[in-house]
Amino acid sequence: MAKTEVKNGSLDRLKRDLAEGLPSGLYIFYGEEDYLREYYLEELRKRLTDGPMESFNLQRLQGKGLSVLQLEQAVDCLPMMNERTLIVVRNFDLYKTPEGDREQLIHLLTSLPAYCCLVFCYDVLEYKPDRRTKLYSALSAHVREVRFERQEQNSLVRWIARRFSALGKEISPVDAEYLIFLCGGLMTGLAAEIEKIGAFSKGKRIARTDIDAVTIPVLDANVFRMTDAVLSRNYNTAARLLDELLRMQQPPILILAVLGKQMRQLYSAKLALSEGRGPSYLAELWDMKSTWGVKRMFESARSYSAAWCRRAVILCAQADADMKSRKTDDREVLLSLLPRLAAIG
Repeated sequence: MAKTEVKNGSLDRLKRDLAEGLPSGLYIFYGEEDYLREYYLEELRKRLTDGPMESFNLQRLQGKGLSVLQLEQAVDCLPMMNERTLIVVRNFDLYKTPEGDREQLIHLLTSLPAYCCLVFCYDVLEYKPDRRTKLYSALSAHVREVRFERQEQNSLVRWIARRFSALGKEISPVDAEYLIFLCGGLMTGLAAEIEKIGAFSKGKRIARTDIDAVTIPVLDANVFRMTDAVLSRNYNTAARLLDELLRMQQPPILILAVLGKQMRQLYSAKLALSEGRGPSYLAELWDMKSTWGVKRMFESARSYSAAWCRRAVILCAQADADMKSRKTDDREVLLSLLPRLAAIG
């Protein structure tokens, strides 16, 4: 398959295709950023089939149960009162095509008519190209793979500002970073939270209290808050946050996994400080995307000794072993872990 270009290069090429009005014949859209994938599918639709005959020139197909013959019939449909057709096929596993149909599929995809733009889109099914196959080799010169990845923090901050501006609101870069930390770095989830915050906020400027009032934090953010409370020796707050997580049906083993990871990150931050390293080192070491979260982790690390952090990591590891032994109740393991963490000298 076409070699993935460096650092969003495939997406940049798609942008150029659209800007020049010359979309390719064959694309594969995949990756975790749903918002961008759907946005660029819509941009393709606007460029290629928008108009009175769109119902004839745009075909949306589901990959499950789709045969190569049916796909061939869709490709063979000529455009009506238009130059191009667009076919969007969702979750068709190219590399699990029955053996008897593979040659037919290769011929179809390597000889698409000039009027046809065919997009294989993966949102539920994971895209897993098999580089050992003849299909992979045959398509290398014909397909453009576009991987929609999480956006860099600076890009997200600017995008959040634009979304709020469209609602007549303003948000500071720091509060935009905080929103990313709370809701994760995927644009689909952020877009929904931005709409809620914009509707809730009474003033033009988005306040931190507006964000806290209506957002639904992701698991990592909730556990971070709980960890913060533990580090502040505020056991009652930590216990309340843990109770909220359990009532949200979050599995105790998953909560503990995130808690243990954050304690290891705290220990890493402490060691980094002792070596004169900064937040960027921790972010790279743990692949942490949230600037706000990294800064807060470093702030916390300044307040605790390396011995404290090491002991916290050990306690989390012991709790993990207790859960996996199946000899104790998972909830009780978590509930007993918090005071033990808070009681470390």
